[in-house]
Amino acid sequence: MRDCFREQRTPAPRVIAVVGPTAAGKSDLGVFLARELGGEVVNADSMQLYRGMDIGTAKLTPEERHGVPHHLLDVWDVTVTASVAEYQRLARERIDALLAEGRWPILVGGSGLYVRGAVDNLEFPGTDPEVRARLEEELTLRGSGALHARLAAADPEAAQAILPSNGRRIVRALEVIEITGQPFTANLPGHDSVYDTVQIGVDVARPELDERIARRVDRMWDAGLVEEVRALEARGLREGRTASRALGYQQVLAALSGECTMAEARTETVRATKRFARRQDSWFRRDPRVHWLSGAAEDLTKLPQLALALVERPVTA
Repeated sequence: MRDCFREQRTPAPRVIAVVGPTAAGKSDLGVFLARELGGEVVNADSMQLYRGMDIGTAKLTPEERHGVPHHLLDVWDVTVTASVAEYQRLARERIDALLAEGRWPILVGGSGLYVRGAVDNLEFPGTDPEVRARLEEELTLRGSGALHARLAAADPEAAQAILPSNGRRIVRALEVIEITGQPFTANLPGHDSVYDTVQIGVDVARPELDERIARRVDRMWDAGLVEEVRALEARGLREGRTASRALGYQQVLAALSGECTMAEARTETVRATKRFARRQDSWFRRDPRVHWLSGAAEDLTKLPQLALALVERPVTA
């Protein structure tokens, strides 16, 4: 009877994007919505696409998924360089298939450009091998900090969204600027969705979020993050331009190389993750289509039903 009732009051399937900073509670909310609506989760966390990167990316275990199918997890080997354009192709292929089956695609993740690539009218500029090679050589010689400073002068908004340590993305942004003669962010279109999409942002105040991040990093270390990194190092993690820069993995690799102690790596992972969460929050706050709901501890019991009510009323975002 309950399923019949929900079927009568639930609109036709559309895309739901659950977004926000790391440790806000997006994954659990995505599973709840999928179970309630008859949907499946489509991953929008760039690092959860990598096989074997489980602990450090807080990838849900099979038990935590509660039988909900999860797509675009464990897609790439750690040696593969991430491509938003390739992710866009994979995500839309899965979203289209789910909609055709009458299922709700629940896009879950904090990688802002990946979310936009999946649901928005976003085309990616081409590449220029000569420009890319020159910038990569400069990255090797001068380091990511120097290139990030240049990016900040050319496109402050892009620099705000890209970590100073993320040399690959900095190079890509500078490449696009040089090829197009425009800021990297000017190549992002307006907020024009290609799907009927409801975007739900999970909001947690900074002090509480910082505490959650610190506890999460502690749990990752206790769960065997260092051993996970060692195993992935044997599979080429250090050679992976994208995967080797992931939060936690980068710091553990540095400790394994003797560049810092493991205690320092742990402290730096907490610090870098807090900084990254602020950048995620800033990215999603700029999108007026995101409907923000409190994910604070005192509101966690209300969050699932508030999100469900938001989806079930006629809202287009």
